[in-house]
Amino acid sequence: MDGTPAARRRPNARGQGELLRDEIVTAAVGMLDELADDEALSLRAVARVVSIAATSVYLHFPDRDALVLAAMRRCHEDLVRTGDEAAEAAPDPAAALRARILAQAAWAREHPGLYKVLHESRVHRRHGMPFKEVMVARTTEAVQACMDAGLAPADDAATVAIDLRTAVNGMLAQRINEPDLPWPPAVEQIDRFLVKLAGLRR
Repeated sequence: MDGTPAARRRPNARGQGELLRDEIVTAAVGMLDELADDEALSLRAVARVVSIAATSVYLHFPDRDALVLAAMRRCHEDLVRTGDEAAEAAPDPAAALRARILAQAAWAREHPGLYKVLHESRVHRRHGMPFKEVMVARTTEAVQACMDAGLAPADDAATVAIDLRTAVNGMLAQRINEPDLPWPPAVEQIDRFLVKLAGLRR
């Protein structure tokens, strides 16, 4: 990450500051996926990837924490969008809930470093990531839809959603952190969570 500095880029045209900010976040996302550790991210290294001076990064982000939060917000939005698209294609609320969680698992397999930072980041401990409440809300709505359709027993949807997310997030984190354990197929494990925690029929 700290190799030979890249060639200096041409300045953005006036009014294109947001374009540069987007490029900085894109570079940080790629580096965090590789590093799997927000503390290892260097603003100078990000600047080299984007081919700008380190001072230009500070014009958009006052410190590393601010950049990590922006990168994680983008990742979370992508994760939510992926789940939404999967759920929209499902034939009923139970299938939609399952599709949403399977999409989340697939995203984590594809981006293990980002998923690790999203859930284990030290920045999260220092500042919180309130944007993650969107995922909780989506899961709660999906669980409630299953209950309303008679596909899951009536219960407090928010509590069931938290239990379900805790199980799924824990499973995915463990698979990322301990990949050599004899894990059962993720689909089978997720289906057991849906049966035992959400009350869906097998």
